[in-house]
This record gives sequence, C-alpha cells and structure tokens, in this order.
Amino acid sequence: MNTGTSKLRGFTLIELLIVIVILGLLGSLVAPTMFSKVDSSMRKTASAQISNFETALDTYRLDIGRYPDRLQQLRVGEHPNWDGPYLPKEIPTDPWGNEYQYKKPGSDGRAYDLYSLGKDGQPGGEDDNEDIYNQ
Repeated sequence: MNTGTSKLRGFTLIELLIVIVILGLLGSLVAPTMFSKVDSSMRKTASAQISNFETALDTYRLDIGRYPDRLQQLRVGEHPNWDGPYLPKEIPTDPWGNEYQYKKPGSDGRAYDLYSLGKDGQPGGEDDNEDIYNQ
C-alpha cells in the first residue's frame, strides 16, 4: 500500500499575476493597431459601396436618359424605359449606419454628388470623421 502523500503543484499567486501583466501589456500594444484597421476598412467599405452606386446610377442614366432624382429610384421606377432594379438589394446605409447623401445636380458642375458623412455623421470632419465622396 502506498502511504506517501500526493503533492499537487499549482501556480502561485505571483506567477498568475505575472502572466496577467504580460497579457495586459501585449493587449495594450496590439489593440490600437487592430482598432485603426477596423476604421480604415470601414472607410474602404464606404468607398466600395459608393462605386457600386455609381455603376447603378450610370446604368439608370443609360436606360432613362438622366440620373434619378432620388436613390430610391434605383430600386423602383415608373418610367417606361426603367429596366431595374439597378441595385440587387435595398439601398444600404454606410458602414456607420448613416444614410448616403445624394444630391442632384452636384457641385462644381457635376451631374450629382454621392457621399458618406463619415464616422460622425456630420458634414466635414477629419480622419475617420471626414466625408467620403464619389470621385
């Protein structure tokens, strides 16, 4: 019969604290980089959606002979030459949940302006809050 005591070895409190501190330091170095990538990808998503809108708007113009007065006309139309819908799904919001801005006629002699107000949902701004325009 084994009469010896079994020794269970675990981690000491100081060892656990050291591991927690190391994980915290790693997290503080990695997290800012990852969050900046998220904001950058949201701006790229908005630009890609604007490009899709531009294609739909150009196709609408080819069929009807003019650009629509409202983006909703890309989904539903009453004109005899309307051959839509020109967007496969409902009109999306920008990556921050705001409506895209569409103005016809556009500024500087352009046929229309199409843009996102950026992260803050307000005109103007800098960095992530900057408006994203069609080119």
